[in-house]
Amino acid sequence: MRVIKFGGSSLANGQRFNTVCDIIEAKSQQAPVAIVVSAPQGVTNHLLAMTEYLHSDSIEQQLEQYQHLVNGIFDQLDNLPRPFNRHHAEQAFASQSQKLKRWLNGAAMLDYCPDHIRAQIICTGERLSVAILEALLNTDQQTIAVFEPELFLRTNESSLDAVADLVLARQLFSEHYSERHRISVMPGFIGVSPSGKTTTLGRNGSDYSAAVLSVCVNAQCCEIWTDVDGVYNADPRLIKDASLLEHLSYQEAMELSYFGAKVLHPKTIGPIAQHHIPCLIKNTLNLAAKGTLISDTSQVTKQVKAISNLDELTMINVSGPGMKGMVGMASRIFACMSNENISLVLISQSSSEYCISFCVYSRDAYRAQQSLQTEFELELLNQLLDPIDMQSNLSIVSLVGDGMHHQRGVAGKLFSSLAQARVNVIAIAQDSSERSISVVIEQRKSTDALKVCHQNFFSKRHTIDVFIVGCGVVGSALLTQIGRQQASLKKQGIDLKVYGIANSKGVVFNRDGICTSEWQTEFSQAVDLKKEFSPLSVSVVKDFVREQHLINPVLVDCTSDSALSRQYVDYLDEGFHVITPNKKANTDSWQYYRQLRDAARKTNRLFLYETNVGAGLPVIDTLQKLFQAGDKLVQFEGVLSGSLSYIFGQLDQGVKFSKATQIAKQNGFTEPDPRDDLSGMDVARKLLIMAREAGMALELEHIKVAPILPDNFDTSGSVDDFMQRLSEVDDYFVDKASSAQQQGKRLRYVGKIVNGECQVSIEAVTSDHPLYAIKDGENALSILSHYYQPIPLVLRGYGAGADVTAAGVFSDILRTQAWKQDI
Repeated sequence: MRVIKFGGSSLANGQRFNTVCDIIEAKSQQAPVAIVVSAPQGVTNHLLAMTEYLHSDSIEQQLEQYQHLVNGIFDQLDNLPRPFNRHHAEQAFASQSQKLKRWLNGAAMLDYCPDHIRAQIICTGERLSVAILEALLNTDQQTIAVFEPELFLRTNESSLDAVADLVLARQLFSEHYSERHRISVMPGFIGVSPSGKTTTLGRNGSDYSAAVLSVCVNAQCCEIWTDVDGVYNADPRLIKDASLLEHLSYQEAMELSYFGAKVLHPKTIGPIAQHHIPCLIKNTLNLAAKGTLISDTSQVTKQVKAISNLDELTMINVSGPGMKGMVGMASRIFACMSNENISLVLISQSSSEYCISFCVYSRDAYRAQQSLQTEFELELLNQLLDPIDMQSNLSIVSLVGDGMHHQRGVAGKLFSSLAQARVNVIAIAQDSSERSISVVIEQRKSTDALKVCHQNFFSKRHTIDVFIVGCGVVGSALLTQIGRQQASLKKQGIDLKVYGIANSKGVVFNRDGICTSEWQTEFSQAVDLKKEFSPLSVSVVKDFVREQHLINPVLVDCTSDSALSRQYVDYLDEGFHVITPNKKANTDSWQYYRQLRDAARKTNRLFLYETNVGAGLPVIDTLQKLFQAGDKLVQFEGVLSGSLSYIFGQLDQGVKFSKATQIAKQNGFTEPDPRDDLSGMDVARKLLIMAREAGMALELEHIKVAPILPDNFDTSGSVDDFMQRLSEVDDYFVDKASSAQQQGKRLRYVGKIVNGECQVSIEAVTSDHPLYAIKDGENALSILSHYYQPIPLVLRGYGAGADVTAAGVFSDILRTQAWKQDI
C-alpha cells in the first residue's frame, strides 16, 4: 500500500480536486492507496480566525463567509466533466457547520475558546476535504473507505500540537482496519488524546498524519504532494537559481525541516525514518517533475547538500559570575523552558561557563524571560547573574549534508561567505554528527547570507552588481562594452548586471538589471516620467541594494566630479567596491588618500583606479605589486597624457599646434575643454598618484608644473574663443620644435620623479630616450627601481580615448569577483 498526502494548495479549487482524483485513480491501479488530505487552501486560516473573533454578532457573518467559500468549490466541481455527488458533500458540510456553530456560540458565551474546542473547530476543514473526495470518487464501480483517526491515532494531551503514540496507533489500527480497500481516505491533522478529546498535530500537521498512517499500514512509500517540485537546496522564493534535490537521507531531511525548509513538517521524518519507509515529495501542479526521494540511502558526493534559514527567533543569554562551576545551572534553565512548554531551537555555551545562550521562537521570548527571572530571582538580586538579556529579530542559517562529516574547510568556507556578505555571526552550533552547522545572525541579513552561501557552495557563478555614475563618453563606452560581453561573461560563470545609472539629474534603478543595449531609452523614459528617478546619494543606492539583497555592489564613477569623489569612503563603509577613472579622490589631501585605503581595508572592499594613470595600461597594479615585493622607486619619467602625446607627436610631423589640438579634440583625446589638458594639471595629478603609490606623502601643490602655453597667452573665455586664439602660439611651438629637431631631439611633455621631487614640463628628448618615439596618443612610463636598473621597466600603450579608458574600468570591475577556492 502507498500512503499519499495532498496539501491544501493541491485542494485549492475544483480543478485541483479533479487533478487529485486523476492522480488517486492512476496510483490505485498500481497498488492500494491510502489518501491523507489537508483542508482546502485558506480554510484552516478562516476557521482559526473564527476562534479569535468570538463576538456573537460576527459569528453568523463568518459562517456565511465560510459557506460562500465552500459553495464556490462545489460550484466549480459541478462544472467539471467528472461526476460530483453534490448532495453528499452538502449533507456532510451541513452536519459539520451545525457543530461548528454550536462550538463557536459556546466559546462566545465564555468569551474564550478552550484549546480542545479550538482543535475541534480548526480540523473541520480536513473533514470537508474527505467529504468532497467521497462525492467525487464513490461510484457504482468503486466505494472508497474512510479511516477515522479518532479510532486509532492516539496522541498526548496537547490539544494543538500533539505527538502521536506510534506503538499504540499501530495496534489500534490493526484492530479496527484489517480489511484493505483499493482507495481509502483519512483526514489529516487530527488525533485523539488518552482522555478522548480531539487533538491536532500542529499547523501543517497532515504530513505528520501521513507518516503515522504509513507506519500503521506498513506502507511501501509515503508520498507528499504539494505545490513545489520537491525539496530545493535553498528556499527558491529567496534564491532564484536554487536547484532541486533528487535525493535526501532521513537525517538530512530532518535537519532541513527543523531549520526552516517549508516543504516538510518537522515531525514527519521521525516515524518514516524509524520504520525505513521511503518518502517522495511530488508536485500536483507539475506531474512530470521527478520530485525528491527521502530514504535510507545516503549520497555523499556533495559535502553540503542544502542551506536553510529559520526566522523570527530571539536569543536569550543567561550569564554572570555565578555561572562558573555552579552545578545544576543548565538543568534549572532548561527546566524553566520545559515547564513553559517552550521549544529550544539552538543552544550554545561559552567554554568559560560564563554564559549559556539559546534561541526560542520570538512569540515565546517574553514568557521565557519572565520564567527565568522568577527561577533565578535570588541570584539576580545578589548580582551572581547579569540581567536576563534578550536579542530579537534573529535568524538561524544552517548548512546541511551527510557529506560534511569529517570534511575539512566547510566551516571556514561558511564563515568566509558570511564575511563576504558583511554578516556578523552572533552564535554558532554544530552537533557531533557534523551533519549540520548553524549560525545565528540578524534576520535582516538572512537573505544576504543565503545568497552568498548558495553562490559559494552550489554555484560556479560570480555576481557583480554594478551602479554606473556618469554616462558621458567613458560611461557610454563602458555600457556598450558590458553589453557586448554579456554572453561571454555568462559562459565564464560571471553574472554582471547594471542595476543603476546616474548622471547630474539623478539615478535610475532596475531591480532586474538595466538592458545595456537599451539603457539610453530606459534612462530617458525614467527622466520624462520621473519613475524610480531620484537624486544620487549614498543612502538612495544603499537602500536599493538592501531591498534587492545584492551581495557584491560596485560603484563605478565615470565623472570628474569632486563632490562624488569625497563620498567614496561612505560607499566603501556601506559595502560597495569603488572603481573610478576620476583622479580627484587620489589627488585630494594626503589625509583623505590614506582614509580611502583604511576604509577599503576595514570593510574588505576594493578601491580600484587603474585608469587614473595610463588609461588602459596596467600601471597602478604593476607598481603596487612591485612595491609589495619590496622594490623601491629610484626615478620615474613618463608621458602621462594621451592627448598631449598626440599633440606633440603631430608637432614632429610639422603640424601647427592649434591644428593638432583641434584634431585631438575632435578625436575625443582631450577633455571637452582642452585647457584642462594644456594646463598640465592632468599630468600633475597623475604624477602625484604615481608618487603616492611609491609612498611619498605629497600634496598637489608640491608638484612643480611648467605650463605648456606661454605665460603671456590669454586662456580666458569660452572654449570656442580659446580655440580661435590658439593659433597665436603656433609660431612659438614651431620655434621650439625646430630648435629641438636641429639637435636631433623631440618635444615631449614629461612628468618626472627624481630624488623625491616631482615636476612636469616640456622636455626635448634624444633618440635613445624611452620617450622619444611616443606619439599618436600613446603613454609611456619609464620606471627605474632597485629591481629594474640600470635598464628601466618601460610600459607603453595607448593612453587616450573613451574605449581604452572604458576597457580599463571594465577590467577593474571584473576584479571585484569574490575569490573562492573549491575545497
